[in-house]
This record gives sequence, C-alpha cells and structure tokens, in this order.
Amino acid sequence: MDDQEKKIKEEKNIPTSEATEKKSKEISRRNALKAFVGIPVGGLFGFELARKINYDKNRRSRIVQELGLDKMEFSIPDYGKDEARDIIRIGIIGFGRRAEQLAAGLGFMHPDEVERRTNNNTIKSWLEQENLNVAITGICDVFDLHAKRGLEIANNNLRSGASKLPVKRYPTYQDMLADKDIDAVIISTPDHHHGFMAIEATKAGKHVYLEKSVAHTEEELNELYHVVKNSQITFQLGHQITQSTVFKQAKEIINKNVLGKITLIETTSNRNTSEGAWIRHLDANGNPKPGDEKSIDWMQWLGNTPYVPFSVDRFYNWTKWFAYDTGLIGQLFTHEFDAVNQLLRIGIPKSVSSSGGIYYWKDNREMPDSLHCVFEYPDKDLTLLYSGNLASSRSRGRVFMGHDASMELGNNIKITVDRNSTQYKQGIASGLIDTSEPMLSFNPGAGQIDAVTSASERYYADRGLTNTIIGGRQVDVTHLHLREWLNCIRENKTPSAHIDVAYEEGIACIMAHRSYLEKRQVFWDEVNRKIV
Repeated sequence: MDDQEKKIKEEKNIPTSEATEKKSKEISRRNALKAFVGIPVGGLFGFELARKINYDKNRRSRIVQELGLDKMEFSIPDYGKDEARDIIRIGIIGFGRRAEQLAAGLGFMHPDEVERRTNNNTIKSWLEQENLNVAITGICDVFDLHAKRGLEIANNNLRSGASKLPVKRYPTYQDMLADKDIDAVIISTPDHHHGFMAIEATKAGKHVYLEKSVAHTEEELNELYHVVKNSQITFQLGHQITQSTVFKQAKEIINKNVLGKITLIETTSNRNTSEGAWIRHLDANGNPKPGDEKSIDWMQWLGNTPYVPFSVDRFYNWTKWFAYDTGLIGQLFTHEFDAVNQLLRIGIPKSVSSSGGIYYWKDNREMPDSLHCVFEYPDKDLTLLYSGNLASSRSRGRVFMGHDASMELGNNIKITVDRNSTQYKQGIASGLIDTSEPMLSFNPGAGQIDAVTSASERYYADRGLTNTIIGGRQVDVTHLHLREWLNCIRENKTPSAHIDVAYEEGIACIMAHRSYLEKRQVFWDEVNRKIV
C-alpha cells in the first residue's frame, strides 16, 4: 500500500491492513487476559488453565458429595407407560388462554397451534407426553368465540390414543355439574367465580381441579374447605411447581440443612409490559378484541358481583378491579406462596402488612401496580417478604436466606455460602469454599424452555413453572400436575396441592389483600380461625 492510498483510507476512516492487524492483536490480547483472570501468576498457558478447570470441577464434586447431594435422582419411574385405564370424562369451565394450556396438558391442542409448533420445531415434547386416558367431553364459556375454540380443541385427535368421545357445550356451569356423564371439572374462569363454582362442583360429586386463586372472600374459602373435607372428591389446586425436578432438588437441599436455619425468604414479581399489567383487550394493531353483548353472556360473567354495563375492557382485563380479583396477590404471589409453603409448610401467617399503590399504569384500574407484603411467622422464627412491580423487568428472583447459605430458586438453583457461616467456617478458611460466587448450582435442561412465545410465558418459565426434565426429555409441569390429580382420582389418594394447602394459601392471600385495602396490619386468630 503506497502512502497516498494509506492517507485516503485514514481520512475516510477505512482500516488499513496494518491497523486491522494491530486491532486484531489487541482484541486477542484482551480476550486472553479475560480468559486468564483468576489464574495464578506464572501459569498463563494451557497446562495451568486445564489444572484450574479440573480443580474447580473436583472442588464442586467434593462439596456435593460431602453435603450428600450427589444422588439427587428424581425421575418418575412409571412415566410414559401406556396403561389401559378407564377414561375420565372432564368438563372445562371457562375456556380462555389458561384453559388452552390445561387442555394441552391433558393431550388436546387446536390444529392451528399444532401447525404453529410444528413449523417452529416445538411440538416434539407435547407429542411425546404420556397419554392420560381422558376425554374433554364438556365445554362451558360465556363467550361464544371461546366456547367454539374449546370445542375444536376437545375434538382434536391428532395425538395417538386421544379420546374420540363426543364433546358438548353447556350454556351454564350448573348444566354441566348436573350431567352425570361428567366425572371431573377444571375451573379456569376469572377468579371471582372460583370459590362458589368449586363448592357447587364438590356438592355435585365432581372431582375438582381449581386454578388459583382459591376464593375471593374468607367466607367463601371457609365453606369450600368444609365442603371438600366432608366429601369423597379429589381436589387439586392449580399450582405445578412441585412437579419440577428443580423443586424436588430444592426440597432435598432444605431437608439436608444445607442452608442452615432459614429466617428470611424474599419472593418477587417484576413485569414491564401492558400485557403483564393486564391490559389485554386490544389486538396487535391497537383495536379492541372481539366480543359484545350478543356473543358474551354478560350477566353470567358478572356472577355474584355488582351489576355494571358491558365493557370489553372489563371482560378482558378483569384483573384490574377489586370486584373480580386481588391483582398481584391473586395472580402472581399465589405462585410464590405455593413454592415456599410446599417446601417448608409455613402455613398461615400470624400477621400481614401490605403497602403500595398505582404508580405507573394511570388508567382506570383499582389494583396497585406496585405492592409489597410482609408475612410474619414468629412461631417459626421466619419472615416472608413479597415485592411485586409492573413497571420494571428487572429480575429479583426468589431467595431462601439461611444462616449458612442462601438459595435462589427459579428454573434452576444457586446456593451461595454466607461469609459468616458457622457450618462452612472451615471450608471458607481452607479456600475450598468461595463466598463471592455460588458454591453449587443445579440446572437441569439449561436453556431448553419449550414453546415460550411471550414475555408472560418467559416470566413463568424463569420461575420454574413451565417445563422440567424427566429421563433426559422436557415435560410440561402442568401436564404432570394434571396427571397427579387424575392418578389420585383413580387410586383414591391425596394430591400435592390438596385442600389444606389451598386453604393456607387462600387465607394468606386474603390477609394480604385486606391489609392493603384497610391500610393496616391484619392478624390470624388461630383459636377462632378467622382474620382480625
């Protein structure tokens, strides 16, 4: 390259070959330095690097063995066996988005969704999931469009072994409950219907799978509890984290006292989209979604709540109003409480204090978009903190804080030792344990989250609420939770999210909601079993 050409390239900011070579060398040097951070001086080449990597692996292996965590196998021995069993006939009450996910868990999917998943290569795990020997024989929804889609899904026979029993649309849920050809019901309506529908279903002798939250009022919850306890039906609350391999690992970690005495648990929910803030009545182009008084039975939708004129906004975005829901508490905190309670069985708190407000979404909502709750368990020397925010996507996680170590639990587990730990004092002093980074991590199926298509689904995936790994393949945890319910129906057993667990969650949530509404600390009167 002559001097003139070099000058022109420099003026036009075009790299010369010398400059390119110099830059390449600089990048290589920086990358090399990054790669060797933490390696002892004098060992900057292959042998020492390999030795450090092997040392780290051996160190972690030794820690795992010493803690007794080296044999954590949680496969389901009988999963995938195609057994000939009597068909359970299921009716679904309320057929919105969650009902579609539940139907997929049972083995039924709309042909359009099958095609979409086939095209993006996310259909495999669904096609391989176990045949649950069920038929969706009843659909009940107040919206004609939802009911029509529900019928199309229930009639799907694309999976081998899918039932071909006829399916019927019921005009009201009472009609479905009166039909002796329905064995069990899934209730996935807006929350203000949950309690009384579950009560009536139980009285009708139908097995119940109830989506959270459990009930809207304390009176409703108490009635549901007593009705179920005095029945022969199998009740399952719609939480699925207990089915995850990661959850089972977390339970083993706690049982082996790896964390030491746990006195503080912090759970959080952060979302930062209009959909995540329950603004769902507009399509991608900003136009109102379908639905009017001709296609929606508005009076049936309102149920026991005060009359208001029909509104597409209210129909799709019911989570924003106190008449129909408890907002962040009923929609998101319920998952957090279930995860904690299933691990530790903390039960009903002694007291709850809630605060927050509408700080970002200045629309017609009543629900706070920023909420913070303190649940006190003095008899267990424990505090549970919950913080939810709908105007930030920052992930804050779910953390169990023990005297000796903390555990972050989501779709994986990270255990970090406390620098002032008693249990690990010698390990820290010897250099075996580094408190500046996780001591251990458990991450089955890292990065393999199937069919996550929206910010909301990604949020649930990150919380460990979508898929898990069984025998090296992904399985939907909702499918596993439904499977457990159905197996318990057939075998007359008690499922993991039984009525006692549901009652504890329901009371904790109602306490938190009342504290926010009444701007005071509320208490649980254990003797009289009532909120005061």
